[in-house]
Formats: sequence, structure tokens, C-alpha cells
Amino acid sequence: MALEESESELSRGDRAPPFELPGTDGETYTLDSFADDDALLLVFTCNHCPYAQAKIDLLNELAAEYDDVAVVGINPNDAEEYPDDSFEKMRDWVEDGRVAYDAYLRDESQSVAEAYGAACTPDPFLFRRDGDDWTLVYHGRLDDAPNPDDDPERVVIREAIDSVVAGEEVDVEEVPSRGCSIKWK
Repeated sequence: MALEESESELSRGDRAPPFELPGTDGETYTLDSFADDDALLLVFTCNHCPYAQAKIDLLNELAAEYDDVAVVGINPNDAEEYPDDSFEKMRDWVEDGRVAYDAYLRDESQSVAEAYGAACTPDPFLFRRDGDDWTLVYHGRLDDAPNPDDDPERVVIREAIDSVVAGEEVDVEEVPSRGCSIKWK
């Protein structure tokens, strides 16, 4: 496990880079797949990283709690070197209920992770629906727990989502996400 902090090139107000990725449910997803939602939380994540594993329950809760917010996991890791991150294992985790996001997508080519500037797992990007586009409103940690075994005192992503849902500006300080480095090919 190599600890990494995120340093994306995307800034607040930037548009979400487009993608077309397969989901564990057999569907293909693009940004338009979430056109009926007010917010889109894209989290670059994986199965094997303890930092990512520590946030699965939170992401599942967010997906269940917010009807107008799509919570989407994107796994970009090299599955040859990290077999726990294979598409088959991703499907297993969804089928057995460990992962209950709105969608769990595979970025086999790693081009989407590159386009977003994702660096670690988990690496969350929150977007607000802006007409036909998605505009970045927050990129940072999900909560203030610095390590996988720590309990958070503050769930920052919930504050950011609540602002988007209320139609308000997101006034949450962005602290770089931290976790295992993305396993590049």
C-alpha cells in the first residue's frame, strides 16, 4: 500500500470529462446516464485498498439516502497486478451486497482516471447538474478520518452534497483525498 494524496488538474467550475464505461450490471454508462440527477458523486475507488474499503459503507449510505444524487464508483486499477480489482471481483462485491452504489464502473484503459487527474483510492469528485453539463463543485476527502481505522468526526462530502441539493454554493474547504495510489499499468 502506497499512500498518495490527490492533486487533480480539475478545479471548481470545470466541466466533467466525458466517459463511456461498463458497469457491473452489464450496462454501459456515460455522463448522460445520470441526467435525471441533481448531483453526481464520482469516486475513483477499488476493492483491495484499505482506505477505499473503509469508505464503502459511507458511499452505500449516500447512495441510499439521496434520491437526486448518483453515487458512482469507478475502478481504474491494473487488475493483472491486483486481481482483487478485476471486473469479476467488482461484480461479486455488488452481487453479495458489499457495494451498493448507484453504479460501479470499470475503467480498464485508465483513460478516465487520467482525464480526471485521479491519483488515489478513494478520490471523490462532486458535480452539480448545470444544464446539459456537470460542473465540479468539490474535490477532496469524503470525511476527516485520516486513516482507514479512524472514525470521522465530520463527513465533509455530506455537507457538500447537502449544499448542492439545496441549490446553494458549496462552501467546504477542499483537503486532498488520501488513499492507496492508483495502480497504473
